[in-house]
Amino acid sequence: MWSSGVTIEHMFEEVVGGGPPLRAPTPAAPARRRSTAGATGAGGPPGWPPGVPPPGERGWEQRAVGWLFDHCPPDYRLYPSWRRHPVALGWFAVRHLDAQLEAMRGSYREVRVALGEDIGPEGVAQVLADLECEGVRLLAARRSAGLLLDALRGLEFVPRL
Repeated sequence: MWSSGVTIEHMFEEVVGGGPPLRAPTPAAPARRRSTAGATGAGGPPGWPPGVPPPGERGWEQRAVGWLFDHCPPDYRLYPSWRRHPVALGWFAVRHLDAQLEAMRGSYREVRVALGEDIGPEGVAQVLADLECEGVRLLAARRSAGLLLDALRGLEFVPRL
């Protein structure tokens, strides 16, 4: 429950210091470039999407493509170029998730003024809580999509020591 007068200005900003760093959009990577992101025993670095095998395992690209499609608009499954070019799908998924995060941040900032009179303080508190949960989910999905894009580009993950 939100206490009155408490504003969380940077609710959905990238985590700095306290949690895993979010990857910035990645420039085109030469094949076999190494990453300093720490790998986990689960197959990839922290934030690797569940259900997607690590790169190099049989069928990992098909599972990665399915995961990326799950985080894009449904109609994008109709276009063969996304399946033919998984790097393009990964790039688009990252951009799509970035846009969703920006919309979520804007909504969080504006909901009190835009809807306060319509739904009242309790409704605003509920909407803010839902926006917070969705923002956390989107941040995790954005990190996972960035990791998949890096892997599809041939980047190797090396554990930090």
